[in-house]
Amino acid sequence: MKKILFVCLGNICRSPMAEYTMRELINKAELQEQITVASAATSTEEIGNPVYPPARKKLEEHGIACNGHQARQLCREDYDAFDLLIGMDRSNLNGMIRICGGDPQNKFHLLMDYTNRPGEEVADPWYTRNFDRTWQDVLNGCTGLLAQLKANQ
Repeated sequence: MKKILFVCLGNICRSPMAEYTMRELINKAELQEQITVASAATSTEEIGNPVYPPARKKLEEHGIACNGHQARQLCREDYDAFDLLIGMDRSNLNGMIRICGGDPQNKFHLLMDYTNRPGEEVADPWYTRNFDRTWQDVLNGCTGLLAQLKANQ
């Protein structure tokens, strides 16, 4: 079982969008027994909160539900519990390194590294207000990640 954790600042926009989008892609590919996903935050600001309404709306536009989500913070134990920890931007990666005490097993990556735009960041729609762009980046990243996982099976 491959375990993936998506990480952003608050766990209410980008990382849950990635979590639920990836879950949908996994279900369509009938790989639920082989891949599991979750999401977390680097900050404590939104702990316990649901998916931010505009992010929820964007997922719903594409037939993806995110009911029951509650933001949580990344913890050191997540490093051992997950095979891949995928940040949305470099600030997230820095927070992941700080919280987990480093990345000795090279588990940390940016979501856009799985697209034709490696090294780029998924813009934070909390600030940009551009949920369409974030959706497209998340979909492209998750699609690329799933393709790589399937190729490595």
